[in-house]
Amino acid sequence: MASLWRKIRKTGRVAEPAPEREEKGNKAPELGGSVQIRHVDAGSCNGCEVEIASAFGPVYDAERYGARLVASPRHADALVVTGPVTRNMRVALRRTYEAVPEPRLVVALGDCARDCGVFAGAYGVTGAVADVVPVDVEVPGCPPRPEAIVEALRGLTGR
Repeated sequence: MASLWRKIRKTGRVAEPAPEREEKGNKAPELGGSVQIRHVDAGSCNGCEVEIASAFGPVYDAERYGARLVASPRHADALVVTGPVTRNMRVALRRTYEAVPEPRLVVALGDCARDCGVFAGAYGVTGAVADVVPVDVEVPGCPPRPEAIVEALRGLTGR
């Protein structure tokens, strides 16, 4: 066991250096330093949730850029919303948005959150996230890659 600890101390933290930031059309105001995020699944297929878990996992490590998931919207600075907004989630998403203190940002994550994706016209779908709450940043993809998620979060934190 002691040899393992020595090897860990000798090796140190192993992570890839941060990629260069790309300037994109999606420019939301930076919250500066760190951002607390509340994730809301408004009716997705859970593909985006798998990629969010990967973005916050040890490989992509979104927390090193100052982004952190929190359990309560009252502790959050931003909402990350996945999936099209279903009839059952319309009021819940609106209330969650109102519970986040000002200044607040909303990230529509994935094609379904942006424009309903493959669920467009479904009987249980009321619309995209922008139809219910104002959206500041959109992340395209079905599901979006973890790199794209981390890049959007870096845009919020300014790191």
